Amino acid sequence: MENKNDTSLENFGYKQELKRALTIWDLIIYGLIFMVPIAPFGIYGFVADISKGMVALAYAIGIVGMIFTAFSYASMSEAFPIAGSVYSYATKGLNKVIGFFTGWVILLDYLLVPALLYVVSAAALNGIFPAIPVIVWALAFILINTIINIVGIEVTAKFNKIVLILELIVLAVFIGVGAFAISHGIGGAKFSFKAFYDPQNFSLGLVMSAVSIAVLSFLGFDGISTLAEETIGGKKTVGKATVLALLFAGILFILQTWVASMVWPDYRTFSNLDVAFYEVANRAGGKWLMLTTSLATAFAWGIANSLAAQAAVSRVLFSMARDQNLPQFLSKVHPKYKTPYIATIFIAILSAVLVAIYSDRIADLTSVINFGALTSFLVLHITVITYFMIKNHSSNIWKHLISPILGFLVIFYVWISLNVHAKILGAAWILIGIIYYIILKFILKRKPEELNV
Repeated sequence: MENKNDTSLENFGYKQELKRALTIWDLIIYGLIFMVPIAPFGIYGFVADISKGMVALAYAIGIVGMIFTAFSYASMSEAFPIAGSVYSYATKGLNKVIGFFTGWVILLDYLLVPALLYVVSAAALNGIFPAIPVIVWALAFILINTIINIVGIEVTAKFNKIVLILELIVLAVFIGVGAFAISHGIGGAKFSFKAFYDPQNFSLGLVMSAVSIAVLSFLGFDGISTLAEETIGGKKTVGKATVLALLFAGILFILQTWVASMVWPDYRTFSNLDVAFYEVANRAGGKWLMLTTSLATAFAWGIANSLAAQAAVSRVLFSMARDQNLPQFLSKVHPKYKTPYIATIFIAILSAVLVAIYSDRIADLTSVINFGALTSFLVLHITVITYFMIKNHSSNIWKHLISPILGFLVIFYVWISLNVHAKILGAAWILIGIIYYIILKFILKRKPEELNV
């Protein structure tokens, strides 16, 4: 199987440089870590408020929508089993110019995500340990993650397993304690299906507004595709892992938000939406559970999620630099560990700078991240239809036409729900990309065929 993978990679004009070591379970775990099984902990209050308490319904609709995007990733990862995610898919499936700008747009998401995760987790720990400044926590996280990612993808995979187990333990404890509180009516807790459907408050527009926030918890499953050149098991491994990771995460999201809604039935009485879930944990089990869920969120975002994010963006930089769309030093691979170590260090330095700038401006940093991810998802669905239906005349109408159309419509609905600030900054980033592309083509005199191998 190794030789088959190597040959297929060479067929796309590349040589095998990264180490192949990841199984489908490693990829699923990576995807779960990237999405964070306890992601709703941090945004539960906002989703509950907008959905009028129908949080589980918002996540259920979200997973139905995002599964179509996962299907599109599966189709393209099988056709092009190479690193670079949607950048590589658009380059090979559409054309090199669109591929360049798709890669540029996804960088807006990937470059900023690690910094956001460091800031959020460091701020959470600073609230618990105020004597230690936010920047100290953030720099510690950056240093730890950079070392782990450089040492090798196998080390990252092993570390991910440990962290995932710890996250699942915390989640299981919350669900168990919550179920006990519900069965005994502690603090007004009671069994109910209102988290899925509340006839007094239901309206499709209202629920879909909540979905536009809840669906962002799923972002990260796409990062699995960046590890295509480090997997074993054949071309379908990445696609299968992408779909399974999304389904697993979705089930966990629905379950924990349903339990939380039953422990605290009246969403209108939260004192602070930022920490609403921790108020729920406090009511269900007391201060120890509140502290446990708070710390779990901080370390899940600061170590596990940011570790996965740093690994993903370093692979995108590696892929774009290898194609001469970014400075080629970013494509250097460590001679011993076989990892894109220069790209990894670059992301660490950039994250440190962004943390220093945005340590007290989380909202500004958050607003533009989703623009990059959602825009690239739209291009992904168009790529599936163009490559399979138009270029290769596929007979699989469901997989290569209906599914990507449905995925496009769902993502487009979420995209137009982004705030104006995010769209303005996203447009500015694209303008910078246009200027950069013009410099590559007309000033550095690179021909289009030289911009992508």
